[in-house]
Amino acid sequence: MNYDEVLEYLFNSLPMYQRIGEAAYKIGLENIIALDKYFHSPHKNFKTIHVAGTNGKGSVSHSLAAVLQTAGYKVGLYTSPHLLDFRERILVNGTKISKNFICSFVNNNISIFKELSPSFFEMSVALAFEYFNFMKVEIAVIEVGMGGRFDSTNIITPKLSIITNIGLDHTQFLGNTLEKIAGEKAGIIKLNIPIVIGESHEKTKKIFCDKATELCSKIYFAEHFYSAKLDKNNSFVINDLSNHFSFNLNFQLQGCYQEKNLPTILKSIDILNKNGFKISQEDINRGLENVIFLTHLHGRWQILSERPLIICDTGHNEHGLKYVLLQIKSQKFNKLHIVLGFVNDKNVSEILKIFPKDAIYYFTQANIPRAMNSEKLKNEAAKNNLGGNNFSDVKSAYQSALKNANFEDMIFIGGSTFVVADLLKVVE
Repeated sequence: MNYDEVLEYLFNSLPMYQRIGEAAYKIGLENIIALDKYFHSPHKNFKTIHVAGTNGKGSVSHSLAAVLQTAGYKVGLYTSPHLLDFRERILVNGTKISKNFICSFVNNNISIFKELSPSFFEMSVALAFEYFNFMKVEIAVIEVGMGGRFDSTNIITPKLSIITNIGLDHTQFLGNTLEKIAGEKAGIIKLNIPIVIGESHEKTKKIFCDKATELCSKIYFAEHFYSAKLDKNNSFVINDLSNHFSFNLNFQLQGCYQEKNLPTILKSIDILNKNGFKISQEDINRGLENVIFLTHLHGRWQILSERPLIICDTGHNEHGLKYVLLQIKSQKFNKLHIVLGFVNDKNVSEILKIFPKDAIYYFTQANIPRAMNSEKLKNEAAKNNLGGNNFSDVKSAYQSALKNANFEDMIFIGGSTFVVADLLKVVE
């Protein structure tokens, strides 16, 4: 199979959660353990950092990779989902995995895929680990797909585990309370491996502490060591709470929610330095200033235009969208236009309650089977006094918003990672 045929095989022959949802989700690690055995455990040949959490894990993963890369390490980065290109998921020093390697991997090992019938995600993890081993990376930052305990990435023994925060998302798989979700994400805590917790919560703190105690793992709550505040100049003021001094950081990722991610990033770097890594303050500064350039992260408070102000963001659950909407509220504009779409397994009725009622809405749906029908979304939004028209695709919704907005207005596009992905196909 050539590359296009391989992609078609991956997307259509293997169950892909991002596209079809619950039918693709597999509980258990049996398949990934079997694949790992087949490939002779390639992840044991390089160091890893494991990053879980409801929100922020993508920003934290990309940022750590950028800093490590700036410090001179050869760095693998595995994240999901992708926005425009499957190869975005697997990077080495910011360069996407080659098409030839993907083709060889699938064509040479298709018999084991037919035998095990792995999910799309299980196969992607096996591919990433094999590629990082082939490329002889020194360290790989591995982002959890969902949860933690049964996530396919959870076969690694990292040098550091990170849980950014806990919010209500994927409740049909992880549980419908913060405590249950925390229990699933705590599954990445390993014996004698330090764990950094980003945002703590009274309902989840004990769960993490108990698990860390059980596994003799040192636990660090990042907010006890650092705080971050976005100032008027879009620079972040960092307070080092242990050493009682402040400094400024220019973080290429904007958005007030990065105030939650930066303490996690900085405390994680402290721990890496205590465990044999050599990362200077200059490495931190340059890595964070250039994280988009170095790792090609998109969709995090991404500014597409200044007049009108056009911004997209991949926040897709209530926990994340609260921060996004807070950031929108802080902007200067005349009228607010929101291009909005969700996937059909979100608690949309609850999420819509936090959206502003004075905005003009363009309800839409991404080009995936899992997308919520735009007319259904419009009707649900009407129950919360959110008014607007519905559109069958993101392009037409965005073009309508552009037509209606003047230079003093703001257009926001979001609600789903896949809405942002479809938008970027139009504007990139």
